[in-house]
Amino acid sequence: MVKIAMSSDNHFDINRINSEEMLVQQAKYLITKQVDYYLIAGDLFNDFRQSKNYVEQLAKVLKGKTKIRFIAGNHDMLRGISYNELESLKQPNYLHNRIEDVAGTQWRLIGNNGWYDYSLSNQNATVAEFAHWKNAYWIDQTIVQPSGDIERMQTVLQQVEVQLKQAQEDHKKVLFMTHFVPKRKFIIDAPDKRMWNMSNGMLGSVKMGELLENYNVAHVLFGHLHIHPDPLRINQTTYYNQAVGYRNKHTNEWLESNFYDQWRRRLKIISLE
Repeated sequence: MVKIAMSSDNHFDINRINSEEMLVQQAKYLITKQVDYYLIAGDLFNDFRQSKNYVEQLAKVLKGKTKIRFIAGNHDMLRGISYNELESLKQPNYLHNRIEDVAGTQWRLIGNNGWYDYSLSNQNATVAEFAHWKNAYWIDQTIVQPSGDIERMQTVLQQVEVQLKQAQEDHKKVLFMTHFVPKRKFIIDAPDKRMWNMSNGMLGSVKMGELLENYNVAHVLFGHLHIHPDPLRINQTTYYNQAVGYRNKHTNEWLESNFYDQWRRRLKIISLE
């Protein structure tokens, strides 16, 4: 039996958390719980260099007792990394477009940063209108990429399907990790609020959920939303969103009074046999 701990959207900088002190507490908790893998589905910092440094420092503190794997969320992509670097980075803890077989089991971890294609929104808008809105209002406007969002998401889906086909051929059970939302069931619609519904288009893609369920993926970890839903099982696939969320002078999404307790409350630990 292998214990997997899952988290996302820690947002250390936005939450004004001393990450060096916090990672020591997190490492102690993970070791106490005898966790074998700690998976982070993106959004540690608004700078990939800081996110990468945090993961490397946490790995040192864990001393191999718990393996840590992460992918990038849109906030991690804002600074300190290019699109090509995100796609080509060779770093032991970085799981984007990579697989890892869990020793002693039939389980395979597959990671992909993911992206979006506007399909989660019910807004009656064209692709051009979504793109224009994004470039005017959405934080991702500063992320430089070689193609539009639709094309980028298509690349993501192609990458993931290659990995899922190989897992199927290898008779592996899959735990998949991505940052963006794969199911419309997690989306909150506001029919009379255009700004809200336009932003839903930047949250993920219905095509990702369809792909994962087509290959009977057992477990899916994602982030991006800070709504604290319970795990949701659809057919053979269980979806987990374990976002910590924001707490600052503008927003309080926490269910606890401090970061450590919020992180522990949102941390999900499952066993793979």
